[in-house]
Amino acid sequence: MSELTLAAAQTVVAKALETARAHGMKPLAVVVFDARGALKALAAEDGTSLRRAEIAMGKANGALALGIGSRAIAKRAEEQPTFVAAVSHLVGAPALVPVPGGVLIRDGATVLGAVGISGDTSDNDELCAVAGIEAAGLVAQTGA
Repeated sequence: MSELTLAAAQTVVAKALETARAHGMKPLAVVVFDARGALKALAAEDGTSLRRAEIAMGKANGALALGIGSRAIAKRAEEQPTFVAAVSHLVGAPALVPVPGGVLIRDGATVLGAVGISGDTSDNDELCAVAGIEAAGLVAQTGA
């Protein structure tokens, strides 16, 4: 697969939400961007709090902008807060959100896009993103 298809993006969203429901998580917003940063899919469950989709977009956007999962961005924010703050300003909208839950989608060495999830704990958001990516037959890069 050389690009992320709509069908694959929809599989990511469906499996991520299915995983959240199976684990009794809070309502989620799930965003899938292709490698260009174009929106492929977005779903926000009933009951998500305000701005969850934008937070999810920031997680995915940051992963794409820096080429690493947002867990690695969070670690870098602890080690080099000035760098991450500066990059946040350069990345533009959607903003960069340096916490787990933004996961790169790979097919081998090729980055096909990124998933961003927000609504539960960052670790649970990431768990759902990984489940969705793997259900689509692709490889998740969390930054762990």
